[in-house]
Parts: sequence; C-alpha cells; structure tokens
Amino acid sequence: MRNLLLLVFAGLVTYNSAAQTKVAIFDTLYLSQADTAYVNFFDPGQDVGFDEAGIHFPCVYDTTFGINFWDHGFTYSNKTDSVTSGYGNQYSAKAAGGYLGSSKYAVVYGSVNYLYYEPTGLPKTISGFYITNNTYAYNSMRDGDGFSKKFGGATGVDDDWFRLTVRGIKNGQVQTDSVDFYLADFRDPNSANDYIVKDWQWVDLTSIGDADTLMFRLQSTDTGAFGMNTPAYFCMDNFTTIFTNSVTDMTPPLRAKVYPNPASDLLYVETEEEEVSSASLYDLTGKLMQHFEINDRKHAIPTSELTPGTYLLRLTSGTKKATIRFIKQ
Repeated sequence: MRNLLLLVFAGLVTYNSAAQTKVAIFDTLYLSQADTAYVNFFDPGQDVGFDEAGIHFPCVYDTTFGINFWDHGFTYSNKTDSVTSGYGNQYSAKAAGGYLGSSKYAVVYGSVNYLYYEPTGLPKTISGFYITNNTYAYNSMRDGDGFSKKFGGATGVDDDWFRLTVRGIKNGQVQTDSVDFYLADFRDPNSANDYIVKDWQWVDLTSIGDADTLMFRLQSTDTGAFGMNTPAYFCMDNFTTIFTNSVTDMTPPLRAKVYPNPASDLLYVETEEEEVSSASLYDLTGKLMQHFEINDRKHAIPTSELTPGTYLLRLTSGTKKATIRFIKQ
C-alpha cells in the first residue's frame, strides 16, 4: 500500500469552537469475527439498521418467502474478498477492505435508499464520503453473468454506465441540487478511458448543503423488464458531516500535515501556520495510548511499538483541534 500524506483541514475529522466534524468510519461497530458482516433476520420487514456519527443507516432483512435475504439498506462488513464473483459475495468491497485499509466499511444494497440525520438543531454541511464498487457488482459488470451484461458488450464499444445519484431532502422537500458519481463509465469514444471503479474515491456532497435526509439512487444502462440488471450495490466509508454552531464566528481550522500513512516506525506532524502544542494518540475504542508535548513545527512521533492497526491522532493548538486516523503497519 502506498504512503499517503494527510492534510488536516475541515475535510477530515476536525474540531473547533464553532464547528464539529463527525465521521462515520464504521470501525467501532461490533462484528463477532473476521470475514463477516452485520446480518439480522430476527425482525423481518422492519428497520434493523444502526447509528454512527449522528446518522441512522436503515437496514431491512426479510424472510417472507421462507428464505432469509437482504431486502435493502445499509450494513457493515469486514470482508476482504475482492475476487469471488456472484451473489454469495454480496458483502465484500472490491477494494478488499475499508478506506486506507481500515477494518470495516458500509455496504449499500437497493436501487433507492435513504439515510437520516439525528435531529440536532444545528446547521450542517454534508461534506461527503468515500465510495467503491461492491465485488459482486464489479465482477458482474466486468465479466457479465446470468442476469447482467458485460459492460461495453462483446466488442467493448457499448456506452454502458452505472451511476449513483445523491440528493438531499429537508423538511420533506426534495432539494434541486444533486451529485452524480459514476461507478462505471464506458461512454468515452476512446475505449481506453472506460473504467469500473475498484479503489476508494471521494464523493463531494458540499453542494447539497444542509439536509435531514439523503436519498441514494442507483441507475444503469443495463435494464430489463423488472428494472436494473446490474447488481444494485456500492460500498461506503468515512461519511463526513460538519456541524456548525455559528457561521459568522467560525474559527479557522487547524492546518497540518501528517505523514506517512501507513506509518511504520515514525509518524511526522508538520504544521504550516502555527505550532501544534500537543498530540494525543488513541485506539479506536477511545483509549489514550500516548500523549506528546510538541515544541516545533515538525515533530516525529514514534510508532514502532504500536500493534499494527488503525489509530486516531488528536492535535491541539490553542483553541483549535484536529483528529485524523492513521494506520500502523
């Protein structure tokens, strides 16, 4: 995995006196073991979803026809199978894990789904989330199967596409602005530019602004008598929302560089405009692992003794704070 430089702005997990950013990373949600997903057949037809970062993610399973199946909604998974084709692998991401190699991520199924913000009374900007294809959907578009065509067709020139549209709803009114993201796109006249997404990519939702509900609609050029033939799945991670107490007196966010990510022996913190006074290292349960006083604009934090995994680093500079996630490899 390549090393990444993280710039700590409002787009990551940042906090200040006027704004709070919440990120649904899904890593702390419970799964009993590796290579599994959240499945709940005990209340068929009812919403058995979950809450994370001030958002409710609905999920509905069904047993109406004597078999257990996922009807629609959001679930979360730690599966890493990016190879196996077919419906039996519906809970895996093509990226073989979460964003930046995190242990869990969300999987979304259904042509239309909604997520709901918990009422807070605070205005907010819906920043966005990372997206990739589900393995079942990706392999179906790449190869074709008994239900779906191979994207591009036999000659590779068919103008196929698989698109997610996200639209905000506030007080029951559907907003006019929407965001489109193509999970696959074969429309370019140059077939060398055709693609099916297989890594994590950012979906910017800032144009949606404030909303209490988000609608996710999947559409494809491959349709039939019963609707879309392309498997109606995608995967999501790091869903980010910025809650604002006051737009007029927002403190500028703390600006810093944290690298490399993943880290092996050392993690560097470098500030651009001011000194970071301290850094606190937490595991994903919120347990404080280490605390460091920082007296210069570039500081090396030792990570060699950490157990490989995902951690949170909280930086402080006066009243400004920023928290980022990094991986110890």
